[in-house]
Amino acid sequence: MLEAALAACNPALCVPPHLPAAPKGRTVVVGAGKAAAAMARAVEQNWHGPLGGLVVTRYGHGIPCERIEVIEASHPVPDAAGARAAERILASVKALTSDDLVLCLISGGASALLALAAPGLTLADKQQVNKALLKCGATISEMNCVRKHLSAIKGGRLAAAAYPAKVVTLVISDVPGDDVSIIGSGRTVPDPTSFADARAVFEKYKLALSPALAARFASKDETPKPGDPRFAGAETILIARPQDALEAAAAVARCGGRGASARLR
Repeated sequence: MLEAALAACNPALCVPPHLPAAPKGRTVVVGAGKAAAAMARAVEQNWHGPLGGLVVTRYGHGIPCERIEVIEASHPVPDAAGARAAERILASVKALTSDDLVLCLISGGASALLALAAPGLTLADKQQVNKALLKCGATISEMNCVRKHLSAIKGGRLAAAAYPAKVVTLVISDVPGDDVSIIGSGRTVPDPTSFADARAVFEKYKLALSPALAARFASKDETPKPGDPRFAGAETILIARPQDALEAAAAVARCGGRGASARLR
């Protein structure tokens, strides 16, 4: 049952069927998550044409790739390695053209692994907020609502920076309900939440609001919203869900394990 559940969400199996066609121009691969390195290797092994890029994964989860650089960083509290990688990723998608493709690989853990503080904030501010959110018992949707509004790369900002390039995001979900605007803090999809929603999370859990955070929440620098034309060339594909793993395990249980090992091979 465990083997079946893992196979259902194995990047080597679920990434290749969803790869887009190669563009006329450049292909830049970016991404983050505990499965990001495995996803990057699956791309390399099944991509026909030139490509390059950078993905970030958790310490100890790196997998060697030939053309895509893999960097390890901290999870669940962000660190300087993740912040530097986020700066590099954001820079790599700027100045692209409509002939270029950004292939974004997102899996669980992406929010902490690719953290870039918004103007007026520091990495220390983000670390403090992450620790407070983890301790208070906030839901993942509440946590990522706050994270999006304290970030220079989350909440659709990565796709906005890549415009007018085509952006295709392959997502392995770790979030109840599989909302792509929540998974990895929705770096390439419009953000339906607001600064008011983020402030409400702080009020609900009675979290301290530093002067820097108060100034940020009062900012007019909202995340890109649904209808923003910069998302016209963006496509998000959910390639694996927790439910897929559960259903695969259940299928093995129903047949009493008969033939399971043969199917997995």
